[in-house]
Amino acid sequence: MKHTTHLPDRRLVRDRNGAAATAAPPPARIAHRRRRPTSQLGVPPGEAWGRAAWAFLAPVTLYLALFYAYPLYRNLDLSLRNYTVRSFVQGNAPFTGLDNYQKVFDDPTFGPALTHTVVFTVVCLFFQYAIGLALAVFFNQHFRLSATLRALFLVPWLLPLIVSASTWSWMLNSDSGVVNAALHAVGIGPVNWLTSPEWSLTSVIIANIWIGVPFNLVVLHSGLQSIPASLYEAAALDGASAWRRFWSITFPLLRPVSAITLLLGLVYTLKVFDIIWIMTKGGPADSSTTFATWSYQLGFGNLLPAFGPGAAVGNLLVVAALVFGLVYLKVQRKQALA
Repeated sequence: MKHTTHLPDRRLVRDRNGAAATAAPPPARIAHRRRRPTSQLGVPPGEAWGRAAWAFLAPVTLYLALFYAYPLYRNLDLSLRNYTVRSFVQGNAPFTGLDNYQKVFDDPTFGPALTHTVVFTVVCLFFQYAIGLALAVFFNQHFRLSATLRALFLVPWLLPLIVSASTWSWMLNSDSGVVNAALHAVGIGPVNWLTSPEWSLTSVIIANIWIGVPFNLVVLHSGLQSIPASLYEAAALDGASAWRRFWSITFPLLRPVSAITLLLGLVYTLKVFDIIWIMTKGGPADSSTTFATWSYQLGFGNLLPAFGPGAAVGNLLVVAALVFGLVYLKVQRKQALA
């Protein structure tokens, strides 16, 4: 029996002279299993990035849960139960549903407090924005000492609220205040700024406007820096007046910055408590009471605190701020799609 040896297949190739020759087959490829890449932590890169992201998010999540989510939950729980001092400590307050909200709506203070809150918020927002915009346009001229003067305008914003409110209380004092002294110098009689029901709300509005103008100045001035100077130069060459340039260029291009400024100012103004409480304590005769001061009075201003109604008033402020925030987001989305 003849044994044949199977040689590996050879390919037919040609040399330089064109003669046919055989060539050895290419070496067999050895299949290597691709190794899965790993990071320095010994895990795949995708998982490593995911763990790193959660590690960075953990402190923020914990902060929001402890200082935002839990207080909101507790405030909602307070508004749905009949809490007293004893039950507040022991934690066995009975569930009452929406009874606390009904008490708030039926309270004779609800109507005046709602009116004062709306008037206080709208008037403060209007004058803070108008004065802040005027100052921002003025300081955008880049004259000498503009940076120094702009920094001085930040003083009311940097001072603690208790200092600002105490200063305005002294200035508006009926007997020894500098405001009445100035009015007396021009022949006007004294005004009971803090003790008269007709002037108490006006007094706290003036003080809050003074405190809020610097914030509007800083944000709106930053927005003006983003408007190209070439637009103003082209408008000036076309013969547009300064007033026309403001309404056709400055005001429209500041619309996104103005929206966020007004939204933040709205949220801040709705919850203003320190200034009103230090200057007038919501009086006299509830003439300057807002939802913020009323909530505090119900919860802590009496010998027998009404924690449930006080929490209900606070939740009304939260809902109002949330509604305006959602409206802002909807308007911004429409502007982005336009």
